Amino acid sequence: MKKALITGANKGIGFEVAKQLLQKGYYVYLGSRDLNNGKEAVEKLKNEGLKNVELLEIDVTNQDSVNSARIELGKKTQVLDVLINNAGINGIEFKDGKPVMHTATETGVDIYKKVFEVNVYGVIRVTQAFLDLLRKSSAPRIVNVSSSQGSLTLHSDPNFIHYNFKGSVYQSSKSALNMYTIVLAYELKDLPFKVNAVSPGSTKTDFNHNLGQGSVVDAGNRIVKYAIIGEDGPTGKFFSEDMNTDNGEIPWQKITKFMR
Repeated sequence: MKKALITGANKGIGFEVAKQLLQKGYYVYLGSRDLNNGKEAVEKLKNEGLKNVELLEIDVTNQDSVNSARIELGKKTQVLDVLINNAGINGIEFKDGKPVMHTATETGVDIYKKVFEVNVYGVIRVTQAFLDLLRKSSAPRIVNVSSSQGSLTLHSDPNFIHYNFKGSVYQSSKSALNMYTIVLAYELKDLPFKVNAVSPGSTKTDFNHNLGQGSVVDAGNRIVKYAIIGEDGPTGKFFSEDMNTDNGEIPWQKITKFMR
């Protein structure tokens, strides 16, 4: 039975990804920063008849927590087949029900640090900590949950429909994550790894205060597809299945539709 670890999986898209992988016969380690929330999520899945799941307490912003999670997982398995770096935040505050966008001219470095700590440094911590277990898999897969908002070309194009809606913190964190994905895939290209970034699309979850349009089921499908790809599958690419492009692939620098 193949084994998968999903960070930030106690709710939203991460929870849906856990459910879909369980339904496909995977054993899932449900990563959650909050112990109680994680227990509730695991119990909910088990109540739906999905028994091959257990909680792994992990705070991606804390190196000690990540190290402890690696030790705990090592007691349960010597091999990890799938790592989905799903945990993320946008750091946006709301006023009168509307998001207050971060600006390049006024948003302080402390906000950047807070968001990068999860979206970028957290991914690096977790990936490096669990890489040894992934190396022992015959077909290791890493999916970094990204966003088209990290596209440099799109957000420098005045013709883009959302050109006037900028959020410098979240967008720059996803740009950094995209580059990390490219470099990671390159470094592992001679091994059976498949490393890809996947945008789940605009999805109605707590992440965006339920302002998204798509369903968590569709978002989960997009991520799971690249978590279970075969040996002839792509690596070092960026995908979203609701894009108007061939096979859902998003060119790193040019996309055609606003997403998550």
